[in-house]
Amino acid sequence: AQFVADLSQHVTLEEGDVILTGTPAGSSVAQPGDVVEVEVDAPTAAGAPSSGRLLSRVTEGHERFDEGLGAMPAVNDTQREEAWGSRESAGLPEQGGEHALSPALRAKLDKAPTAGLSAQLRKRGLNNVVVADVFPQTPGTKLVGTAKTLRFVPNREDLFKAHGGGYNAQKRAFDAVGEGEVIVIEARGETGSATLGDVLALRARHNGAAGVVTDGGVRDYAAVQEIGLPVFCKGPNPAVLGRRHVPWESDVAVACGNVTVLPGDVVVGDDDGVVVIPRELAEEVAQDALAKEHEDAWVAERVAEGHPVDGLFPPTGEWKQKFQQWLAENPPPSE
Repeated sequence: AQFVADLSQHVTLEEGDVILTGTPAGSSVAQPGDVVEVEVDAPTAAGAPSSGRLLSRVTEGHERFDEGLGAMPAVNDTQREEAWGSRESAGLPEQGGEHALSPALRAKLDKAPTAGLSAQLRKRGLNNVVVADVFPQTPGTKLVGTAKTLRFVPNREDLFKAHGGGYNAQKRAFDAVGEGEVIVIEARGETGSATLGDVLALRARHNGAAGVVTDGGVRDYAAVQEIGLPVFCKGPNPAVLGRRHVPWESDVAVACGNVTVLPGDVVVGDDDGVVVIPRELAEEVAQDALAKEHEDAWVAERVAEGHPVDGLFPPTGEWKQKFQQWLAENPPPSE
């Protein structure tokens, strides 16, 4: 009734008109093995006209779409929620808080390298997502979590007197960080003073934090490493907080390493650096990055056999056909 009412304000609906709406939210979710029946009919009209009935059985495919076809099928958690009618029905975690990422998505992101994630984001027009000049304290560290942000402003003595002491924004953020969250600190790239030390690292680890990303320095550097909390930073500095920074506020948009980070953004780090992913893109970006890794692994094997990279990296022509044949027997993992 609402469709008819809205459309009638703009166009005269005639007898026999068909309104094509797409799929209304919460209407149905198809699963492999289901049969979808489609028919347009008018059983009360003379002759009971019908378009005929189209029956389609839903199967799960493993083939990749040709990226040159144009707009590719895509799905995110918002669409899943709308299709099922609620996040709970869709099997999605509640937004925000300690369960922002499902175990399945976290596992995908843990396998996906930041280089592959960055490439997938670039294909979607997002080029400013790599935190500049920030690397793990301990090589080989993998970081996956959702952002809890903390912002420092340049030191000014009167402001530090009012905001730097006592239970300041920095301490409140480390006390409040939840399980699976990453504290992302805006320090303006200033390495002349530390943004955390061993005590705060201990507190974050106790709370189940996934780690810390700061474009500033870290004091008690060796002790923080021993704690085992994944920390990505610019390097060590022994100076206390008040030398360069005033802890100002948390849970706001921050600029870390020249990247804008919002609370709840997905943060992934490895030896190549740190990538920030909008939450609604995380699922598809992770899946596509893993699929590309699957392809690259096959290409690497061919190169190791002595084949030149021309036409092979990426596969085109005959190499593409060979890869598709191999892919049919060796589909990428779904998780």
